[in-house]
Amino acid sequence: MRLDPTIFKSYDVRGVYPSELSDDVAYAVGRCFVPLLGNPTAGNARAKVVVGRDMRPSGEKLCDAFARGASDAGADVVDIGMVSTDALYFAVGKFAFDGGVMITASHNPAQYNGMKFTRSQAQAISLDTGLATIRDQLLSEELPPKSAAAGTITHRNVLDDFAQHCLSFVDPSKIKPFKIAVDAGNGMAGETVPHVFKSLPCELVPLYFELDGSFPNHPASPIEPENMIDLQAAVRKHGCDLGVAFDGDADRMFIVDEKGSLIDGSTVTALVALNTLKKHPGAKILFNVICSRSVPELIEKAGGVPVRSKVGHSIIKAVMREEDVVFGGEHSGHFYFRDNWYADSGMIAFLQCLELFSEANAPVSAVIAPIDTRFRSGEINSHVAGIPATLAAIEQHYKDAQIDHLDGVTISYPDWWMNVRPSNTEPLLRLNVEGDTQALMEQHRDEALALIRS
Repeated sequence: MRLDPTIFKSYDVRGVYPSELSDDVAYAVGRCFVPLLGNPTAGNARAKVVVGRDMRPSGEKLCDAFARGASDAGADVVDIGMVSTDALYFAVGKFAFDGGVMITASHNPAQYNGMKFTRSQAQAISLDTGLATIRDQLLSEELPPKSAAAGTITHRNVLDDFAQHCLSFVDPSKIKPFKIAVDAGNGMAGETVPHVFKSLPCELVPLYFELDGSFPNHPASPIEPENMIDLQAAVRKHGCDLGVAFDGDADRMFIVDEKGSLIDGSTVTALVALNTLKKHPGAKILFNVICSRSVPELIEKAGGVPVRSKVGHSIIKAVMREEDVVFGGEHSGHFYFRDNWYADSGMIAFLQCLELFSEANAPVSAVIAPIDTRFRSGEINSHVAGIPATLAAIEQHYKDAQIDHLDGVTISYPDWWMNVRPSNTEPLLRLNVEGDTQALMEQHRDEALALIRS
């Protein structure tokens, strides 16, 4: 078996199929994954593992190979077929599996595939909490022994159960008959959205619902503005109340208003926070260091307790468990819910937004206006050879600022702030700048980029 160890990332496995991530590798990962889970829960004799996949052409073979590996390691495997990543998380938590694996490369191009891993209760497994162990076992070519008796491989459909779970976060009777353009990007939202919305009075204008892992229309990465153009045009053309786009494995989502204007992840975090605090007064709400200042301000104004976190789903889920945080949001379109086993779900977040918009009884743009008052640069990446020295130079340049190191370096002034943090996997620095005015943001964005790239 050929193994490129770089396919093991901070939070998942991801590589080109089959040159980097092959069926043989997927089988070996299955063999190693089961012992990682420890003793089976709930008094079962065997570990119970669930596996799902997205619509990529290579997904079925990788899924089958992983299932065989896990079965040979002694686990009973349940294959739930083509699902979204948040449906896989749901299945792990709801049906008390000891672990789960989602075969997906999310928004990456068609030639890629990958794996996302969880323990019981949808607890994320990262490089630090198990993936490095699997990687090292594969590199040594010393796989755990096969079980004396292989486990079973069975199949189950969970999408209707998943839909009902998502709807339990809102009162469906409150959802107004919105006209919504939905861009599935040929990804898994084309499968999950119909299951959820058959119980709601909304009229959908579907874009690219055909499951096609070659992504023939545009990359399934809605955080990139160029991939939102078709959705914006559809909202305007069909007179929709709003639009929503999901990424390839449908765990992230982004919204546009009735004018087709983009609503970023920080603003959606604020919207879901407000709706959550109506149901859970005084609750803790998490936001990451890249979110707008408007987010903690609104949380406090609504009576909640803001909790600031580093970027990254493994970190955020752990903090939420430790501090009993009800909801957490990221600028990148990931939204986490305590009552969803602390896992992220774009679908639950979108339903929460629909409930808030319904109660507001106003156009989406009018609901957004008092929330989205600042100006953000978006994330700007720069290749940097000497990252520590560059970060030190930035701190020195802004030494009169309020500075913290929760995640990279955050420089704060009364009317603008910025965060610069290193990539986990590449020699990159990621810059985010926010200002109270467009001019302030642009001035300090350009100033910071000059320092970073000098």
